[in-house]
Amino acid sequence: MTASRRAVELTVAAARAASDRKAEALVALDVSGQLVLTDVFLIASAKNERQVAAIVDAVEEALHGLGAQPVRREGQTHARWVLLDFGDLVVHVQHTEDRVYYALERLWRDCPAIELPDDEAAGRRAEP
Repeated sequence: MTASRRAVELTVAAARAASDRKAEALVALDVSGQLVLTDVFLIASAKNERQVAAIVDAVEEALHGLGAQPVRREGQTHARWVLLDFGDLVVHVQHTEDRVYYALERLWRDCPAIELPDDEAAGRRAEP
């Protein structure tokens, strides 16, 4: 099974919005073969809590423009790891330290990566 066209469209828009706010190490994973709850995880890092919040706001605004609203939002109070659930897409915006500690890419390493356009991915990929 592969991610839906809509999930990929939302992923690219979310990645662009995150990149515009200087998100680092953007990675999109097609988790549709492993989970029935969502198709894609988009993972992004930020250097501090203020930047995490700015990235989250930018992603929500961009996806709102495409008619997508988060069905669930978690972690916004502390802004260390914010999860935005858009149904087909789950966006994880993590403080850099938390990203290293929880290593979501390692947990989901069996899932194929979704290629992001160069403007989102250039020089920002996470190290495995």
